[in-house]
Amino acid sequence: MTTTTANTTRTGPGSPAAVGTTLPAPVATALDRVRAGREFGANVYSTVDVLWVLYDRILRITPATVDDPDRDRFLLSKGHAVAGYYAVLAAKGFIPHGWLDDQGGPGSRLGDHPDRTLVPGVEIGSGSLGHGLGLGIGIALGLRAQGLLTPRVYVLIGDAELDEGSNHEAIAYAGATGLDNLTVVVVDNHSATHGWTGGAAACFAVNGWTAETVDGRDHEALHRALTGHDGHRPHVVVAVVDGEV
Repeated sequence: MTTTTANTTRTGPGSPAAVGTTLPAPVATALDRVRAGREFGANVYSTVDVLWVLYDRILRITPATVDDPDRDRFLLSKGHAVAGYYAVLAAKGFIPHGWLDDQGGPGSRLGDHPDRTLVPGVEIGSGSLGHGLGLGIGIALGLRAQGLLTPRVYVLIGDAELDEGSNHEAIAYAGATGLDNLTVVVVDNHSATHGWTGGAAACFAVNGWTAETVDGRDHEALHRALTGHDGHRPHVVVAVVDGEV
């Protein structure tokens, strides 16, 4: 599928141009509506390219199949990057564009972190960093136990979430049990406290995962990496972008 892109000309602090991204046209329009004159930080713009590639070209889910047991599951562990998530969900028809106008308002379904009970297509409520991967592993195990072998679980985390010990336990467990229906995307914007010898991908590869590191703004590279799992082991894609969370 070919995606049309829009080159935004805004250059103020927190604008797409300032953080080095060219947004797909449907997302740019929706994100402008969410913004309502506000400026977003790099935490939003660092994830929106990955989110678009996932929903436009990878995930087996549509607005009509949000409750289908055979759907793919996507978990946004990096919940504070939710504005881009809402824009993508609206662009893909999961939520009405009109909901974007009051994002974060007292009566809005669209809070500053996603809520699975209020937003169609959202799988988990997130915001407390470091929990999405563990939840994703639980879902992947549940699908395996039910004999649902087609759905794949995708979890998006920030590189700073790898500061949490719970994630390293989850990485080791998924590798040891060969969770081949699991893909993790690490948005690496250099916000982790210490970093890792060999890069973020090394944390996964040493535990038996397949791993790829790509430019987090390059949609074709993201697509190739996200479809590069070998069907036998969990897979991680490290999407490197500029600009701290």
